[in-house]
Amino acid sequence: MSFNDEDLFKDAMEDVTPLKDCSNILWLKSPSTKSSRQRQEEQQLDNPLTSGFLTVIPRETPLEYKAEGIQQGVLDKLRLGKYQIDASLNLLRQPVEICRQSLYSFMLQAERENYRNLLIVHGKGKEDESHANIVRSYLARWLQQFDQVQTFCSAQPQHGGNGACYVGLRKSEQARLDNRERHAKRSR
Repeated sequence: MSFNDEDLFKDAMEDVTPLKDCSNILWLKSPSTKSSRQRQEEQQLDNPLTSGFLTVIPRETPLEYKAEGIQQGVLDKLRLGKYQIDASLNLLRQPVEICRQSLYSFMLQAERENYRNLLIVHGKGKEDESHANIVRSYLARWLQQFDQVQTFCSAQPQHGGNGACYVGLRKSEQARLDNRERHAKRSR
């Protein structure tokens, strides 16, 4: 009995199940910690995110923010993880300044790509003064400085729980126009 390559492949793959729609999630590479001093200085000039005095948020306090005019239902749906995640950023074990630069670049890219829902993994420490909680506290401050951020909250356990947060962004003008067109066609 001779098997050809296709039969062997099908036999080897018969118990494999495909991944659930992972093709639309953008995983950004962690930034290298070895960057030139000049490049860092140039990025700092462009980056408006503050890095001075910080009020540390206690570990037990969940992250939560809702911009003025945003309905509570939007935040509730985000908190339950009902929105599809468009992109993710990993800030685990990164220095605060690298996190600041990474977040700024990530948010600019999300705006260019018209992403609506993001996942930012910051980690969780065992104490209020742990590095992960410091990054988490800065993240809460930084996200509120972006005009396009309408909500953010702690993530569901499958996405990192208190060590990550969901971020909901405002629709771009192009997305609003597309939505109007789509609903106008349906109502005719």
